[in-house]
Amino acid sequence: MHKFCEAEGEDGGCDREQHWHRQVFDIRKESGNSQVVFMPVDLASFKSVRSFAETFLKTEPRLDILINNAGMMGPGRTEDGFDMAFGVNHLGHFLLTNLLLERLKQCSPSRVVTVSSLLHHLGRIDFSLLGSTKDSESGQSPWQNFQAYCNSKLCNVLFTRELANHLEGSGVTCFTLHPGVVYTELCRNISWWQQLLMIPIAKLFFLDTDGGSQTTLHCSLQDGIESFSGRYFSNCGVQHMGVRGRDDSLAKKLWEVSERLTGFHTRVSLNR
Repeated sequence: MHKFCEAEGEDGGCDREQHWHRQVFDIRKESGNSQVVFMPVDLASFKSVRSFAETFLKTEPRLDILINNAGMMGPGRTEDGFDMAFGVNHLGHFLLTNLLLERLKQCSPSRVVTVSSLLHHLGRIDFSLLGSTKDSESGQSPWQNFQAYCNSKLCNVLFTRELANHLEGSGVTCFTLHPGVVYTELCRNISWWQQLLMIPIAKLFFLDTDGGSQTTLHCSLQDGIESFSGRYFSNCGVQHMGVRGRDDSLAKKLWEVSERLTGFHTRVSLNR
């Protein structure tokens, strides 16, 4: 039996956990699969990510697909002091993926799918700012929160590009993608007046979650795309990345900085 893990940011305490337990019940009922389980992880906490990985590796013998699906936009800081978008959307995924990588290799052929966004084209990375303040932007205004989100989505693309180099010949492939403009709870952490403006537009023009999941499912399940490991997908096909997203030196530097910031040092040598 294949095992699938989807990583999302956790917030909202008991209410969110009850929501996910209800979702698990519905999935079991609709699929007839009693082995669907819910395991909480807070990607805004390195401690939580490490605890989740430890529990998962002790209780689950297989991992065939890892989907990094967190998308946080809004103010605030993670437990480890990073701005929320960078900490959750990139560093949490980076640490979780590396902690689970050996299990993915043991279960190969397997896949890592990281949900990015078309907005990665607007992203930028200021390593000096990350090093001095743990921020990807210099403030917490609504525009700076939006820019921090774009920056984190660029990190997703660069992470996948460099991860493909680390995984070459391992039987594990990785992909990143733009799911479409999807009506989700992405903006639940922005101010109420911004939500008031966004929600009517989202309901009219954004994809529902079924439509928005199609490219993620394609990257997770489609046969014959293994040769595109490290690439960026949209509308269930390979698409061009932004200029910064194709920068191999930037991808390598982000990997090295992410190792330092998370305290996780990979032991995989690159096949250049």
